[in-house]
Amino acid sequence: MPFQGAKAVKILVANSPPNQGSLKTRSAHIFRLPLPDFLYNSPILAYSKNIMSQPLIIALSAGEASGDLLGAHLIEAIKKQRPDAQFVGIGGARMIAAGCQSLFDQERLAVRGYAEVIKRLPEILKIRRELVARLKQIRPNVFVGIDAPDFNLGVAAQLKAVGIPTVHYVSPSVWAWKRERVNKIVRQVNQVLCLFPMEAPLYEAAGGKALFVGHPLAQTLPMQPDKAAARERLKLAADTPMFVLLAGSQVNEINQMAPIYFRAAQLVLRELPNAQFISPYPTAAARTRLQHFLAQPEFEKLPIRLQAARTELACAAADAVLVTSGTATLEVALCKRPMVISYKLSALTYWLVKRKIQVPHVGLPNILLNKAVVPELLQADATPEKLAAALLDWYRQPEKVAALEADFVHLHEMLKLNTDELAAGAVLAECR
Repeated sequence: MPFQGAKAVKILVANSPPNQGSLKTRSAHIFRLPLPDFLYNSPILAYSKNIMSQPLIIALSAGEASGDLLGAHLIEAIKKQRPDAQFVGIGGARMIAAGCQSLFDQERLAVRGYAEVIKRLPEILKIRRELVARLKQIRPNVFVGIDAPDFNLGVAAQLKAVGIPTVHYVSPSVWAWKRERVNKIVRQVNQVLCLFPMEAPLYEAAGGKALFVGHPLAQTLPMQPDKAAARERLKLAADTPMFVLLAGSQVNEINQMAPIYFRAAQLVLRELPNAQFISPYPTAAARTRLQHFLAQPEFEKLPIRLQAARTELACAAADAVLVTSGTATLEVALCKRPMVISYKLSALTYWLVKRKIQVPHVGLPNILLNKAVVPELLQADATPEKLAAALLDWYRQPEKVAALEADFVHLHEMLKLNTDELAAGAVLAECR
């Protein structure tokens, strides 16, 4: 049910925060809390019967598919500790299914790169203004911005200024560039939840509060994927060459990378005529764009199977993966599969990024392991010929793949914590 405006109810609240346990009252006062209709009418808000019951309202904002997955896991973990919690903000299909009331279409925020953002900036700023206004009205116990820092940190700063606690889940890549941004983030949020071990010390050194919670993918994906079982589920023969194509989670990424990846697949087929390809997609919009390209005469005969989500299943079955730089590279690594990382940005965006980057790699597996364990073919090197050659190189060198898998097991162990529980506890601890 969408928001219908807000109603105000008089409630008695305790000064102590609604933390993980039951609410313990030290002192209390009466105030007016404006709430949207869907929360006002909830049985949880039966204040006339029990004025000591205060709903826990958690606002979340996720700007893309990877954030949607994190948000869904966070919601489920919070609900285990606080079944009464209500969730509102911006989320995708997974967060909505988990119980989040999304005020805006997440896809409207899913853009990447300087040049691309500039085109959509007026719309994005309008959404941010409206979101801030709605959340100021709702007065959630805490706001959690999930990734999408350029959008969410601006929201967090405005909410923190009016007394709403703020948490940012997924540190921006301050270790790669913009290290001067750490001081600003510390002022914008009460706490940063970090997915990688080198991040929390940067915020603590700046006087902020940060917690390394591990990466949720390391928690959910098996340490030793079963390739044979994955192939059986996908109805693939054990000896069929199979490659996964991950062109990106956002439409603009797919528009840029999908034609290049599909041409690379054509070149692989020349060497391996029985090869098969699977292209998982995270959203309906992504599927539509992939279908658009596959319907073109150039690609219509390619043996490419589109698959709704379940990237981990496809990767577990793959001989090698072609993947657009981003969180997906980590997922492939945790599936212990060889990969080729690629990306092409607009000329303007690439020029700006190249000037600021402070690490020698762009792919997360290479960054976290501090060495070039998988090839990165970017910009001018992102050609069908080079991508196909790199995929075939992995396919033809099983001994090289075995060494890579050992590196990825080490990476998995580094990142495996009880992420969902740690993140949920940190969020609840900030609630007022």
